[in-house]
This record gives sequence, C-alpha cells and structure tokens, in this order.
Amino acid sequence: MDNPVLVEVTRGNIVESRHRGSIAIVDADGKLAFSAGDVEQGIFARSAIKALQAIPMVESGAAEALAFDDAELALACASHNGEETHANSARIMLFKAGLTEEDLMCGTQWPKHMDDCVKLIKTDESPCQLHNNCSGKHAGFLAMAKTLGVSTDNYIGYDHPVQAEIRNVLEQMGGSILGRDTCGTDGCSIPTYAMEQQKTALAFARFATGVGLDPVRANATEVLYEACVNEPYMVAGKNRFCTEIMDIFKGRVFVKVGAEGVFCAALPELGFGVTLKCDDGAERGAEVMMASVIRSLLPLSEDEEKGLHAWEHQQLMNRRDILVGEVRPVEDIKRLLKAL
Repeated sequence: MDNPVLVEVTRGNIVESRHRGSIAIVDADGKLAFSAGDVEQGIFARSAIKALQAIPMVESGAAEALAFDDAELALACASHNGEETHANSARIMLFKAGLTEEDLMCGTQWPKHMDDCVKLIKTDESPCQLHNNCSGKHAGFLAMAKTLGVSTDNYIGYDHPVQAEIRNVLEQMGGSILGRDTCGTDGCSIPTYAMEQQKTALAFARFATGVGLDPVRANATEVLYEACVNEPYMVAGKNRFCTEIMDIFKGRVFVKVGAEGVFCAALPELGFGVTLKCDDGAERGAEVMMASVIRSLLPLSEDEEKGLHAWEHQQLMNRRDILVGEVRPVEDIKRLLKAL
C-alpha cells in the first residue's frame, strides 16, 4: 500500500513537494489508538530507540556504579551535535569507566554545526570519535561491559554480551522477535533491527508508563526518561527538535529522532508511545508529523502552543532571508488526528 501524504511543502501559494509517511500511536497494552499508513511494516528506527538501548546499562548497575548523572545518562540516549559539552561529557563517562576515546568504535564525525567545526579548526584540532553523535551511547555500552567484567573488544558485534542484552530488551519491550534476518548495520556500526512500526510504538508506551515491565526494568525506564527530560540539551543540542520540544513541554513529552525520517515519542500522562516514519527519509517532514501528533494529543499552554507551532509550520527562507514558503501538515491528517 502507498502511505498517505502527511506533509506538504509550499512555495508561495502552491504546493511544491509532498512527504508521505506512516504514524502508529499505541497504548501500553498494545492497543493501536491511531494509525496512518502501513504500521505493520518493519522499519529501522535507528537512533530513535537509543533510550531503549540504554536500558541494560542502567539495569546492569553500571550507571549507578559509575555515578552517571542525568546529563551523562541523557547523553547515552543522544544523537548529539558534537558540541564541546557533548564531547567532554562522553570523555568523562569513559574516564569514569577507566577507558578513553581510543576504546570507542563509533567512528570519527565532524560536529553538526559550522561554528563548532570552526572552533576545532581555530585551535588546530581535528574531530574525533567523541564528536560522533553516538559517542554517549557507545560510552554507555563500554561502561556496561567494563562493569560486568566482559571484554570491551568488539563491543559492537552482534554476538557481544552487550548487544545480545540490548536485543533481548528490544524484543521484550516491543514483542518482536529479532535476529540476523532483520538485522542491519547502523551508521555507528552497531546492529540495528527492522522492527514492526507499531511494536516499536508499544515499546515506547511501556517506556512511558512501566506497564508490563518488571520492577527493575520499570525503574530503569523511569531513570532514563527523567534524565532526558531534565537534560534535553544533552540529547541533541542547539537548534534541534528533540531538545526544543522536551524543553518546551517540561517533562510531558520524551521525543527522539532517528535517521531516515523516523521519530519515536513517549507521553506518560496519556500512556501512549508513538513511532512515525517519513517515507523519503526527510527529517523536516518527520518533524512536522511529530509536532502534529503532539498537538493532537496534548492540551497546550500558550507557551507550548507558540513553541510547537514553529516546528509544525516550518518557515522556508531563501538566501536573502525572505519567506518563500513553509513545511506544514496536510489538512487530512490534521482532521484525522483531531478525532483522537
């Protein structure tokens, strides 16, 4: 089936481009509260599930043993900009575990924003693995391995105990069966799995509520949720959807971007998990979709309305800073979401 058009891009009064996609909103009992498009498809949620991948680090006792604070726990769930604060926090996490940047296997990456790249160049520095947007996640993997006394060598491997435990958590949280047949390799080199979209949403409903989880896991999800909403800057950084939305909503919403147009969210006050996918992989389309979902689900204060609107109706400016169009949700999806 073709997924519906959910977002349109205008130039003047004319629609110039369109983004198709799918949305799954699920409660913690697995009931599908809303769907648009094919939500039974397997999607690589990629970085959108980093908070789920961090659960074993907390459950194992590694986070407590190494005294990771909220900022460091949030960084373990992050796709960060590679700003100085992100790189330094990843370095500290590794130091606490008796490790260094050399132990990482995520690869080198330039910071996301030009001004942070310029800072490195001006000081005659080069980007390193600490600047990789996944360095916090990898520092968490290494911390878990070191605390458990297992080898840190090839901790990214499919059969490594850290990756095996992450796979177990993903299966139990969402009810999927994951194996090599659904496995790919992520940008940071760890295994990534094509999970059914609505089951990924179920995992985030459980992440939001603890429903269906044993006490140890429910505690781990609460610890990670609170860390991320308390330290949203560490989850992404400046000028980023995840940081700004969590800052605006002050604990009401956890949201996390993944590559190729994926977002996941957890809304504790409603008990819902959300997973969406923009078919063409466009982050702008996925951001507008997620903003529309949040608007449809939550009553908004004046400040929340103002902050959300800027992401739901993204202005397009040309190189002379002239407004030429916008990225916005289509009326059909707004109408359907209002029925929730």
